[in-house]
Amino acid sequence: MKKPNKITGALLLGLIFIIAGCAARSANVAAGTMAASQQTAFENSGQLQQMIGSPAQPIPPRLISSIFIEETDGTDDGIKRLIQSMHRQGIDFYQHDQTGFAASPSGLIAFDDVIIIKINCQWAERGGTNTDLIHSVIKAITEHPAGFRGEIIIADNGQGQYGSERRGGSLSWINANSADRRQSVMDVVRNFQASGFRVTGVLWDDFTTVKTEEFASGDMRNGFVVESNIRSTGAEISYAKFTTEFGTHVSFKEGIWNADSKTYSSGKLKLINMPVLKSHALYQVTGAVKAYMGTPSDRLTNGRSHSSIARGWMGTQMVNTRMPVINIMDMIWVGVDRGPSSSYSTAKQINKVAASIDPFALDYWTSKNILVPEVMKLPGGRAPAMNPDGTDPGTFGYWLRLSIEELHKAGIWATMNEAEITVYEVVR
Repeated sequence: MKKPNKITGALLLGLIFIIAGCAARSANVAAGTMAASQQTAFENSGQLQQMIGSPAQPIPPRLISSIFIEETDGTDDGIKRLIQSMHRQGIDFYQHDQTGFAASPSGLIAFDDVIIIKINCQWAERGGTNTDLIHSVIKAITEHPAGFRGEIIIADNGQGQYGSERRGGSLSWINANSADRRQSVMDVVRNFQASGFRVTGVLWDDFTTVKTEEFASGDMRNGFVVESNIRSTGAEISYAKFTTEFGTHVSFKEGIWNADSKTYSSGKLKLINMPVLKSHALYQVTGAVKAYMGTPSDRLTNGRSHSSIARGWMGTQMVNTRMPVINIMDMIWVGVDRGPSSSYSTAKQINKVAASIDPFALDYWTSKNILVPEVMKLPGGRAPAMNPDGTDPGTFGYWLRLSIEELHKAGIWATMNEAEITVYEVVR
Protein backbone atom coordinates (compact mmCIF):
# COMPACT_ATOMS: atom_id res chain seq x y z
CA MET A 1 0.00 0.00 0.00
CA LYS A 2 1.43 3.34 -0.94
CA LYS A 3 1.56 6.07 1.62
CA PRO A 4 -1.33 8.55 1.30
CA ASN A 5 -0.71 12.18 0.53
CA LYS A 6 -0.30 14.61 3.40
CA ILE A 7 -3.35 16.88 3.54
CA THR A 8 -2.40 20.43 4.31
CA GLY A 9 -4.85 22.80 5.83
CA ALA A 10 -5.38 25.81 8.03
CA LEU A 11 -8.07 27.13 10.31
CA LEU A 12 -10.34 29.55 8.44
CA LEU A 13 -12.47 32.01 10.39
CA GLY A 14 -15.10 33.92 8.47
CA LEU A 15 -18.36 33.67 6.61
CA ILE A 16 -17.01 32.03 3.46
CA PHE A 17 -15.61 28.72 4.75
CA ILE A 18 -15.42 26.69 7.91
CA ILE A 19 -12.28 24.61 8.10
CA ALA A 20 -12.47 22.35 11.11
CA GLY A 21 -9.22 21.26 12.65
CA CYS A 22 -5.81 22.55 13.41
CA ALA A 23 -2.70 21.28 11.64
CA ALA A 24 -3.53 18.55 9.17
CA ARG A 25 -1.84 15.22 9.71
CA SER A 26 -1.20 12.36 7.34
CA ALA A 27 -3.05 9.15 8.15
CA ASN A 28 -2.25 5.59 7.17
CA VAL A 29 -5.44 4.20 5.75
CA ALA A 30 -6.53 0.94 4.18
CA ALA A 31 -6.52 0.68 0.40
CA GLY A 32 -9.65 2.14 -1.12
CA THR A 33 -10.30 4.67 1.67
CA MET A 34 -9.79 8.42 1.62
CA ALA A 35 -6.38 9.76 2.58
CA ALA A 36 -7.56 12.36 5.08
CA SER A 37 -6.37 14.32 8.08
CA GLN A 38 -7.73 13.51 11.54
CA GLN A 39 -9.55 16.83 11.42
CA THR A 40 -11.76 16.91 8.32
CA ALA A 41 -11.74 20.02 6.12
CA PHE A 42 -15.03 21.29 4.73
CA GLU A 43 -15.71 23.81 2.00
CA ASN A 44 -18.91 25.50 0.98
CA SER A 45 -18.82 25.09 -2.78
CA GLY A 46 -21.62 27.56 -3.42
CA GLN A 47 -19.84 30.35 -1.59
CA LEU A 48 -16.56 29.48 -3.28
CA GLN A 49 -18.25 29.61 -6.68
CA GLN A 50 -19.74 32.98 -5.79
CA MET A 51 -16.21 34.16 -5.03
CA ILE A 52 -14.97 32.92 -8.40
CA GLY A 53 -17.85 34.41 -10.35
CA SER A 54 -17.94 37.79 -8.62
CA PRO A 55 -14.80 39.89 -9.14
CA ALA A 56 -16.18 42.59 -6.82
CA GLN A 57 -15.93 40.23 -3.85
CA PRO A 58 -12.96 40.98 -1.57
CA ILE A 59 -10.56 38.11 -0.98
CA PRO A 60 -10.75 36.95 2.65
CA PRO A 61 -7.53 35.66 4.18
CA ARG A 62 -6.54 32.00 4.36
CA LEU A 63 -8.94 30.35 1.97
CA ILE A 64 -8.20 26.74 1.11
CA SER A 65 -8.27 25.32 -2.42
CA SER A 66 -9.04 21.61 -2.62
CA ILE A 67 -7.68 19.20 -5.21
CA PHE A 68 -9.27 15.79 -5.72
CA ILE A 69 -7.32 12.96 -7.34
CA GLU A 70 -8.62 9.62 -8.57
CA GLU A 71 -7.04 6.70 -10.35
CA THR A 72 -8.73 6.02 -13.69
CA ASP A 73 -8.00 5.01 -17.26
CA GLY A 74 -11.04 6.95 -18.42
CA THR A 75 -13.12 3.88 -19.23
CA ASP A 76 -14.07 3.02 -15.65
CA ASP A 77 -16.10 4.80 -12.96
CA GLY A 78 -13.26 7.14 -11.97
CA ILE A 79 -15.26 10.32 -12.60
CA LYS A 80 -18.16 8.99 -10.54
CA ARG A 81 -15.75 8.28 -7.69
CA LEU A 82 -14.25 11.74 -8.10
CA ILE A 83 -17.70 13.31 -7.75
CA GLN A 84 -18.32 11.24 -4.62
CA SER A 85 -14.97 12.35 -3.18
CA MET A 86 -15.85 15.99 -3.79
CA HIS A 87 -19.24 15.49 -2.15
CA ARG A 88 -17.65 14.08 1.00
CA GLN A 89 -15.78 17.35 1.38
CA GLY A 90 -18.80 19.57 0.80
CA ILE A 91 -18.44 20.30 -2.93
CA ASP A 92 -21.44 19.01 -4.87
CA PHE A 93 -21.14 18.45 -8.59
CA TYR A 94 -24.91 18.45 -9.05
CA GLN A 95 -27.18 21.38 -8.28
CA HIS A 96 -30.56 20.15 -7.01
CA ASP A 97 -33.31 21.20 -4.62
CA GLN A 98 -33.49 17.92 -2.75
CA THR A 99 -31.20 16.81 0.02
CA GLY A 100 -28.83 13.88 0.09
CA PHE A 101 -25.85 12.82 -2.00
CA ALA A 102 -25.27 14.79 -5.18
CA ALA A 103 -28.28 16.96 -4.50
CA SER A 104 -27.38 20.43 -3.29
CA PRO A 105 -28.80 23.88 -4.14
CA SER A 106 -25.21 25.13 -4.16
CA GLY A 107 -24.00 22.43 -6.57
CA LEU A 108 -22.02 23.22 -9.70
CA ILE A 109 -24.24 21.84 -12.47
CA ALA A 110 -28.03 22.30 -12.75
CA PHE A 111 -30.27 19.93 -14.69
CA ASP A 112 -31.04 22.53 -17.38
CA ASP A 113 -27.66 24.23 -17.75
CA VAL A 114 -25.85 24.71 -21.02
CA ILE A 115 -22.36 23.37 -20.39
CA ILE A 116 -19.24 24.04 -22.41
CA ILE A 117 -16.63 21.34 -21.87
CA LYS A 118 -13.49 23.09 -23.05
CA ILE A 119 -10.95 20.45 -24.08
CA ASN A 120 -7.55 20.31 -25.82
CA CYS A 121 -8.00 19.32 -29.48
CA GLN A 122 -5.20 21.00 -31.43
CA TRP A 123 -3.04 17.87 -31.35
CA ALA A 124 -3.75 14.22 -32.15
CA GLU A 125 -2.50 11.11 -30.29
CA ARG A 126 -1.83 11.96 -26.61
CA GLY A 127 -1.82 15.72 -27.14
CA GLY A 128 -5.61 16.04 -26.90
CA THR A 129 -7.94 15.43 -23.98
CA ASN A 130 -8.67 11.72 -23.51
CA THR A 131 -11.94 10.91 -25.26
CA ASP A 132 -12.78 8.13 -22.78
CA LEU A 133 -12.54 10.74 -20.04
CA ILE A 134 -14.71 13.15 -22.03
CA HIS A 135 -17.29 10.36 -22.37
CA SER A 136 -17.19 9.75 -18.60
CA VAL A 137 -17.73 13.42 -17.77
CA ILE A 138 -20.64 13.73 -20.20
CA LYS A 139 -22.14 10.54 -18.78
CA ALA A 140 -21.91 11.98 -15.26
CA ILE A 141 -23.70 15.15 -16.37
CA THR A 142 -26.47 13.23 -18.14
CA GLU A 143 -26.99 11.20 -14.94
CA HIS A 144 -28.01 14.34 -13.06
CA PRO A 145 -30.35 13.32 -10.20
CA ALA A 146 -32.99 15.75 -11.46
CA GLY A 147 -32.83 14.32 -14.97
CA PHE A 148 -30.58 16.25 -17.34
CA ARG A 149 -32.47 18.39 -19.85
CA GLY A 150 -29.79 20.90 -20.77
CA GLU A 151 -27.16 20.95 -23.47
CA ILE A 152 -23.49 19.96 -23.56
CA ILE A 153 -21.01 21.57 -25.97
CA ILE A 154 -17.54 20.10 -26.52
CA ALA A 155 -15.32 22.91 -27.81
CA ASP A 156 -11.83 24.24 -28.36
CA ASN A 157 -10.00 26.63 -30.67
CA GLY A 158 -6.83 25.34 -32.30
CA GLN A 159 -6.68 28.77 -33.99
CA GLY A 160 -6.83 27.25 -37.48
CA GLN A 161 -3.04 26.89 -37.42
CA TYR A 162 -0.26 24.62 -36.18
CA GLY A 163 -1.46 21.33 -34.72
CA SER A 164 -0.78 17.81 -35.94
CA GLU A 165 -1.74 18.64 -39.52
CA ARG A 166 -0.70 22.31 -39.47
CA ARG A 167 -4.30 23.42 -39.82
CA GLY A 168 -5.36 23.79 -36.20
CA GLY A 169 -7.58 21.61 -34.08
CA SER A 170 -9.94 18.77 -34.87
CA LEU A 171 -12.75 16.99 -33.08
CA SER A 172 -12.37 14.06 -35.49
CA TRP A 173 -8.78 12.88 -35.16
CA ILE A 174 -8.54 9.26 -36.35
CA ASN A 175 -5.53 8.79 -34.07
CA ALA A 176 -7.15 9.93 -30.85
CA ASN A 177 -6.17 9.83 -27.18
CA SER A 178 -8.28 6.92 -25.93
CA ALA A 179 -8.13 3.19 -25.22
CA ASP A 180 -9.57 2.70 -28.70
CA ARG A 181 -7.36 5.07 -30.66
CA ARG A 182 -10.05 5.45 -33.34
CA GLN A 183 -12.56 7.01 -30.91
CA SER A 184 -12.68 10.71 -31.74
CA VAL A 185 -14.49 13.45 -29.85
CA MET A 186 -17.22 13.45 -32.48
CA ASP A 187 -17.68 9.70 -32.01
CA VAL A 188 -18.42 10.42 -28.35
CA VAL A 189 -20.80 13.23 -29.32
CA ARG A 190 -22.73 11.02 -31.74
CA ASN A 191 -22.97 8.28 -29.12
CA PHE A 192 -24.85 10.58 -26.74
CA GLN A 193 -26.93 12.13 -29.50
CA ALA A 194 -28.11 8.61 -30.39
CA SER A 195 -29.35 8.29 -26.80
CA GLY A 196 -31.43 11.45 -27.15
CA PHE A 197 -29.17 13.94 -25.34
CA ARG A 198 -28.39 17.39 -26.66
CA VAL A 199 -24.64 17.01 -27.00
CA THR A 200 -22.69 18.72 -29.75
CA GLY A 201 -19.16 19.46 -30.82
CA VAL A 202 -18.23 22.99 -31.88
CA LEU A 203 -14.77 23.56 -33.33
CA TRP A 204 -14.10 27.24 -32.80
CA ASP A 205 -11.35 27.03 -35.46
CA ASP A 206 -14.15 27.06 -38.05
CA PHE A 207 -14.84 30.73 -37.36
CA THR A 208 -11.74 31.94 -35.52
CA THR A 209 -11.03 34.47 -38.31
CA VAL A 210 -14.59 35.86 -38.34
CA LYS A 211 -14.94 39.07 -36.34
CA THR A 212 -18.49 39.60 -35.09
CA GLU A 213 -20.50 41.69 -32.68
CA GLU A 214 -22.60 40.36 -29.82
CA PHE A 215 -26.09 38.91 -30.34
CA ALA A 216 -27.51 41.97 -28.61
CA SER A 217 -26.32 44.11 -31.52
CA GLY A 218 -28.31 41.97 -33.96
CA ASP A 219 -25.28 40.10 -35.32
CA MET A 220 -26.26 36.42 -35.35
CA ARG A 221 -23.14 35.11 -37.12
CA ASN A 222 -20.76 32.60 -35.59
CA GLY A 223 -17.45 34.27 -34.86
CA PHE A 224 -15.34 36.01 -32.25
CA VAL A 225 -16.10 39.24 -30.46
CA VAL A 226 -12.92 41.33 -30.14
CA GLU A 227 -12.55 44.27 -27.79
CA SER A 228 -11.05 47.45 -29.21
CA ASN A 229 -8.53 48.16 -26.45
CA ILE A 230 -5.28 46.33 -25.68
CA ARG A 231 -4.99 45.35 -22.01
CA SER A 232 -1.92 45.91 -19.85
CA THR A 233 -0.84 42.29 -20.28
CA GLY A 234 -0.59 42.71 -24.04
CA ALA A 235 -3.70 41.79 -26.03
CA GLU A 236 -7.37 42.45 -26.63
CA ILE A 237 -10.07 40.33 -25.01
CA SER A 238 -11.71 38.07 -27.59
CA TYR A 239 -14.15 35.19 -27.24
CA ALA A 240 -16.40 32.88 -29.21
CA LYS A 241 -20.05 33.66 -30.00
CA PHE A 242 -22.03 31.01 -31.86
CA THR A 243 -25.28 29.10 -32.33
CA THR A 244 -25.31 25.34 -31.77
CA GLU A 245 -27.02 22.79 -34.01
CA PHE A 246 -29.87 22.78 -31.47
CA GLY A 247 -30.46 26.51 -31.96
CA THR A 248 -28.89 27.66 -28.68
CA HIS A 249 -27.24 31.09 -28.92
CA VAL A 250 -24.05 31.07 -26.84
CA SER A 251 -21.73 33.92 -25.94
CA PHE A 252 -18.68 32.62 -24.08
CA LYS A 253 -18.58 35.83 -22.08
CA GLU A 254 -22.20 36.97 -21.75
CA GLY A 255 -24.02 33.62 -21.50
CA ILE A 256 -27.11 32.27 -23.26
CA TRP A 257 -28.93 34.74 -25.52
CA ASN A 258 -32.73 34.69 -25.56
CA ALA A 259 -33.79 36.11 -28.91
CA ASP A 260 -37.36 36.67 -27.70
CA SER A 261 -36.62 38.61 -24.51
CA LYS A 262 -33.41 40.12 -25.93
CA THR A 263 -31.54 39.20 -22.74
CA TYR A 264 -28.56 37.07 -21.71
CA SER A 265 -28.57 34.46 -18.96
CA SER A 266 -25.00 34.26 -17.73
CA GLY A 267 -25.77 31.85 -14.89
CA LYS A 268 -27.17 29.16 -17.20
CA LEU A 269 -23.89 28.82 -19.07
CA LYS A 270 -21.32 26.73 -17.19
CA LEU A 271 -17.74 26.01 -18.19
CA ILE A 272 -15.87 22.81 -17.41
CA ASN A 273 -12.17 23.14 -18.24
CA MET A 274 -10.66 19.77 -19.27
CA PRO A 275 -7.01 20.06 -20.34
CA VAL A 276 -4.41 17.31 -20.59
CA LEU A 277 -1.28 17.82 -18.49
CA LYS A 278 1.79 18.13 -20.72
CA SER A 279 4.97 19.99 -21.43
CA HIS A 280 5.15 23.04 -23.68
CA ALA A 281 8.16 24.05 -25.76
CA LEU A 282 7.73 27.79 -25.19
CA TYR A 283 5.69 28.18 -22.00
CA GLN A 284 6.99 25.02 -20.28
CA VAL A 285 3.68 23.57 -19.06
CA THR A 286 0.19 23.24 -20.49
CA GLY A 287 -2.48 22.78 -17.86
CA ALA A 288 -5.71 24.40 -16.72
CA VAL A 289 -4.44 27.97 -17.15
CA LYS A 290 -2.58 27.59 -20.46
CA ALA A 291 -5.68 25.78 -21.80
CA TYR A 292 -7.38 29.19 -21.88
CA MET A 293 -5.38 29.90 -25.02
CA GLY A 294 -8.20 27.96 -26.67
CA THR A 295 -10.74 30.65 -25.73
CA PRO A 296 -9.56 33.80 -27.62
CA SER A 297 -8.88 34.24 -31.34
CA ASP A 298 -5.15 34.58 -31.82
CA ARG A 299 -5.74 35.26 -35.50
CA LEU A 300 -7.99 38.27 -34.92
CA THR A 301 -5.62 39.69 -32.30
CA ASN A 302 -2.63 39.43 -34.67
CA GLY A 303 -0.86 36.81 -32.57
CA ARG A 304 -0.87 38.97 -29.46
CA SER A 305 -2.97 36.55 -27.41
CA HIS A 306 -0.37 33.78 -27.58
CA SER A 307 2.69 36.03 -27.33
CA SER A 308 1.25 37.76 -24.23
CA ILE A 309 1.00 34.59 -22.13
CA ALA A 310 4.43 35.39 -20.70
CA ARG A 311 3.00 38.66 -19.34
CA GLY A 312 0.06 37.04 -17.53
CA TRP A 313 -2.45 37.25 -20.36
CA MET A 314 -4.19 33.98 -19.47
CA GLY A 315 -5.28 35.54 -16.18
CA THR A 316 -6.60 38.60 -18.01
CA GLN A 317 -8.61 36.39 -20.38
CA MET A 318 -10.08 34.41 -17.49
CA VAL A 319 -11.12 37.46 -15.49
CA ASN A 320 -12.74 39.24 -18.43
CA THR A 321 -14.61 36.32 -20.02
CA ARG A 322 -15.74 33.35 -17.95
CA MET A 323 -14.23 31.33 -15.09
CA PRO A 324 -14.73 27.54 -15.05
CA VAL A 325 -17.02 26.01 -12.43
CA ILE A 326 -14.59 23.09 -12.25
CA ASN A 327 -11.24 22.17 -13.80
CA ILE A 328 -10.63 18.48 -14.54
CA MET A 329 -7.01 17.66 -15.39
CA ASP A 330 -6.51 14.68 -17.68
CA MET A 331 -3.44 12.84 -16.39
CA ILE A 332 -4.19 9.44 -17.90
CA TRP A 333 -1.35 9.99 -20.38
CA VAL A 334 0.99 12.88 -19.49
CA GLY A 335 3.02 14.62 -22.19
CA VAL A 336 6.48 14.72 -20.63
CA ASP A 337 8.40 15.74 -23.74
CA ARG A 338 8.01 17.59 -27.06
CA GLY A 339 4.80 19.30 -26.01
CA PRO A 340 2.29 20.64 -26.75
CA SER A 341 2.13 17.70 -29.14
CA SER A 342 2.42 14.34 -27.41
CA SER A 343 2.80 11.12 -29.35
CA TYR A 344 1.77 7.60 -28.43
CA SER A 345 5.44 6.70 -27.99
CA THR A 346 6.57 9.64 -25.84
CA ALA A 347 3.62 10.05 -23.45
CA LYS A 348 3.82 8.59 -19.95
CA GLN A 349 0.84 6.61 -18.65
CA ILE A 350 -0.16 7.86 -15.19
CA ASN A 351 -3.85 6.80 -15.09
CA LYS A 352 -5.00 9.62 -12.86
CA VAL A 353 -7.38 12.54 -13.01
CA ALA A 354 -7.34 15.62 -10.78
CA ALA A 355 -10.05 18.21 -10.23
CA SER A 356 -10.30 21.58 -8.52
CA ILE A 357 -12.39 24.73 -8.65
CA ASP A 358 -9.09 26.64 -8.50
CA PRO A 359 -7.17 26.29 -11.82
CA PHE A 360 -3.97 27.76 -10.38
CA ALA A 361 -3.81 25.43 -7.40
CA LEU A 362 -4.46 22.56 -9.80
CA ASP A 363 -1.67 23.62 -12.17
CA TYR A 364 0.73 24.23 -9.31
CA TRP A 365 0.22 20.87 -7.61
CA THR A 366 -0.03 18.63 -10.69
CA SER A 367 2.97 20.15 -12.45
CA LYS A 368 5.12 19.93 -9.34
CA ASN A 369 4.06 16.47 -8.20
CA ILE A 370 3.12 14.66 -11.41
CA LEU A 371 4.76 16.25 -14.45
CA VAL A 372 8.10 17.53 -13.17
CA PRO A 373 9.13 14.23 -11.48
CA GLU A 374 8.58 12.44 -14.81
CA VAL A 375 10.51 15.10 -16.73
CA MET A 376 13.42 14.75 -14.29
CA LYS A 377 13.88 11.18 -15.55
CA LEU A 378 14.63 12.48 -19.05
CA PRO A 379 17.90 13.93 -20.37
CA GLY A 380 17.94 17.60 -21.21
CA GLY A 381 17.44 19.33 -17.87
CA ARG A 382 14.10 21.02 -18.63
CA ALA A 383 12.60 20.28 -15.21
CA PRO A 384 13.79 23.49 -13.47
CA ALA A 385 12.07 25.67 -16.08
CA MET A 386 8.85 23.66 -15.68
CA ASN A 387 8.82 23.89 -11.89
CA PRO A 388 5.93 26.12 -10.73
CA ASP A 389 8.20 27.54 -8.03
CA GLY A 390 10.39 29.09 -10.74
CA THR A 391 10.74 32.88 -10.55
CA ASP A 392 12.96 33.68 -13.53
CA PRO A 393 11.48 35.00 -16.80
CA GLY A 394 10.83 32.13 -19.16
CA THR A 395 9.90 29.68 -16.43
CA PHE A 396 6.44 28.26 -15.89
CA GLY A 397 6.26 29.69 -12.38
CA TYR A 398 7.07 33.19 -13.61
CA TRP A 399 4.19 33.59 -16.08
CA LEU A 400 1.81 31.60 -13.89
CA ARG A 401 2.35 34.12 -11.08
CA LEU A 402 1.77 37.04 -13.41
CA SER A 403 -1.49 35.36 -14.45
CA ILE A 404 -2.69 34.76 -10.90
CA GLU A 405 -2.03 38.41 -10.11
CA GLU A 406 -4.69 39.29 -12.69
CA LEU A 407 -7.24 37.28 -10.70
CA HIS A 408 -6.18 38.82 -7.42
CA LYS A 409 -6.51 42.33 -8.85
CA ALA A 410 -10.10 41.46 -9.74
CA GLY A 411 -10.80 40.05 -6.27
CA ILE A 412 -10.97 36.42 -7.43
CA TRP A 413 -9.56 33.74 -5.16
CA ALA A 414 -6.79 31.46 -6.45
CA THR A 415 -3.58 30.23 -4.88
CA MET A 416 -0.13 28.81 -5.62
CA ASN A 417 0.70 28.55 -1.93
CA GLU A 418 1.03 24.93 -0.78
CA ALA A 419 -0.16 25.89 2.70
CA GLU A 420 -3.47 26.92 1.10
CA ILE A 421 -3.92 23.71 -0.91
CA THR A 422 -5.58 20.57 0.44
CA VAL A 423 -5.19 17.35 -1.54
CA TYR A 424 -7.59 14.42 -1.30
CA GLU A 425 -6.41 11.25 -2.98
CA VAL A 426 -7.95 7.82 -2.77
CA VAL A 427 -5.35 5.12 -2.20
CA ARG A 428 -6.15 1.85 -3.94
